[in-house]
Amino acid sequence: MVLALNMMDEVRSNGGSVDVDKMSEAIGIPVVPISAAKNEGISELIEQALTVARKKIQPKVYDFCPSGPIHRCIHAVTHLVEDHAENIGVSPRFAATKLIEGDRPMTEKLGLDNNEIELLEHTVVEMENDCGLDRNAAIAQMRYDFIERVCAESVVKCKDSREHIRSVRIDRVLTGKYAAIPVFIGIMLLIFWLTFDVIGAALSNLLDLGIGALAELVNRGLVAFGTNEVVRSLVVDGIFAGVGSVLSFLPIIVVLFFFLSVLEDTGYMARIAFVMDKLLRRIGLSGRSIVPMLIGFGCSVPAVMATRTLSSERDKRMTVMLIPFMSCSAKITIYAFFTDFFFAKYKALVMLGLYLLGIAVGIIVALIGKHTAFRGKPVPFVMELPNYRLPGAKNVLLLMWDKAKDFLHKAFTVIFVATVIIWFFQSFDSRINFVTDSSKSMLASVGRFIAPIFKPLGFGDWRISTSLISGFVAKEAVVSTIQVLLGTGALSTLFTPASAISFLVFTLLYTPCVAAVSVIKRELSSVKKTVGIMICQCSVAWLCAFLVYRIAILL
Repeated sequence: MVLALNMMDEVRSNGGSVDVDKMSEAIGIPVVPISAAKNEGISELIEQALTVARKKIQPKVYDFCPSGPIHRCIHAVTHLVEDHAENIGVSPRFAATKLIEGDRPMTEKLGLDNNEIELLEHTVVEMENDCGLDRNAAIAQMRYDFIERVCAESVVKCKDSREHIRSVRIDRVLTGKYAAIPVFIGIMLLIFWLTFDVIGAALSNLLDLGIGALAELVNRGLVAFGTNEVVRSLVVDGIFAGVGSVLSFLPIIVVLFFFLSVLEDTGYMARIAFVMDKLLRRIGLSGRSIVPMLIGFGCSVPAVMATRTLSSERDKRMTVMLIPFMSCSAKITIYAFFTDFFFAKYKALVMLGLYLLGIAVGIIVALIGKHTAFRGKPVPFVMELPNYRLPGAKNVLLLMWDKAKDFLHKAFTVIFVATVIIWFFQSFDSRINFVTDSSKSMLASVGRFIAPIFKPLGFGDWRISTSLISGFVAKEAVVSTIQVLLGTGALSTLFTPASAISFLVFTLLYTPCVAAVSVIKRELSSVKKTVGIMICQCSVAWLCAFLVYRIAILL
C-alpha cells in the first residue's frame, strides 16, 4: 500500500504542514505528498506505487492498539483463529478484528466450532466490561486514538483560509434551506438554454449543414461513377442519413458537458449531493446514492458500476433500479431532434421539464419501493464539502474530450452497425429483394407486430416502434433510425405536438441500452432481478407517456 496525500498545495497556502517521514514511519507504508490539480508529485507517486507492487512490500505496522483491554482482546482472538485464518488465506489480525466487530460472513468463512465461538464471545464481553464500550465502539475508538496520535506528531493544522471563509458565505445561499433547490433549478435552466438555444444549437446547425453538403457531394459522385443503386442507398440513405444525423448533435453534448464539468470543478456538484441528501433520505435512500444517480445523467453504465461503493445491499438494488430514470446524455439527441421540430420556442423549458420529470418519477417509484420491495432504513452518509475554486482548464477539456470521444466511438461502431442493420431490413423484403417502398420490407413486418402497443400513446406507426427497438442497442440510434425510415420533414405526418411529447416521455423512461442492462445484470448477479427492472422501466414509461398524451390532448 502507498498513501497519496492530495491537495498539499492548499495545505501549504493555508499555513499547514505534514511531516511525511514521521507519518510514513507511524503507519508503516510509503506516504507521497501530491497536488493532483497542479500535477505535483504524480511521477513520484507512480514510481513509489510500482516499486511497492513489484517488490511486494508489505506494511511494516499492523498493530494500532496500545496496551489495555482492546489490545488484550485482539491478541487473544488472533491466537484463537490463527490457523483458521491461514487456511483461507486471510491475515489473522484482520480476521480477529472482523470477528470482534461481529462480522457474520467472516465467522462462517473461518469455520469456527461452538467452543471457539463461545470463547470468542467470552473474550469480547470481558473487553466490553473492562473498557465500558460495546464491541464496535471499542474498535472505532482504538482506530481514532491511533489517528489522533499520528496527526498530533506529524500534522500542523491549517488556518481558516480566505477561500474557506468565502465558501461558507456562498453556502449560506447555495445550500440554504429555501434557496438551494430553486438556485439549482435556475442554474440548470440557464445551462440548458445556453446549450440548446444559443451556443450548442448554433454549432450543431453549422455541423448539420456541413454533413448535408458532404452527403450531397458523395451522392453526386456515386451517380457520376455509375454506382449500383443498392450501394448508393446504403451510403446516402443509410450511413449519411443515420450516422450523419446523430453526429450533428456532437456540439450540443460537448457544450453541455463543458458546463457540467465547470460545476464539478468549482465544487458546486458536491453541494448538490449535500442538499439532495435530505430529500433522498425521505424516499428511503442514503445520501451516498446521489453520486451514482448524478453520474446517471451522463451515462447509466458507469452510474450502475458506481453503486459498488454503497455498503447496503438494499440501497444498492434500489439505486440501480432508479438510475435509468435519470436521463443519460445519449438521450439528448432524441430530445434535441424532437424539440427543434415541435417546440423550437420552448426548447430549454421542455429539456428541463424532461429531466425534472425523470427525477420526479424516480422519487415516486422509490416511495412505492420503500414500502414494498425495499423495506428498511438507509445507511448514514458523511461527505466533505470542498472550498469553491476556479475550474481547471485541463480538467474541463479532458472531460469534454472524453465525452466527445465516447460519442464518436458510439457513432462509428454501435450506431453505424445499427444503422446498417436497420437500412438492410428496411430495404429488403423477406425474399431478400431490394424494395423502394419500405412498407413492404422485413422491418415493416416486425414494426407492425409491436406497433399496437404504442397506439394509445399517440405513435402507433411501425416506423416509430422500430426506432424504439433500435434504441435498445443505443439511444442515439432512435434518431438515426427515424432519419433512415422517415426523414426529418415527414415527422409532422406521424406526430402531433401531443404525441411528440408523449414519445419524449416514453424515451426518457423506458429501458436503458443493452450495455447498461448487461452491467445491471453483472452488478446484481441476477437475471431475474435485471428482467424485473426492465419490465418495471417499460411499464412506468408506458403509463407516464399515456397520462402525458391524454393531458396534452385536453390542453
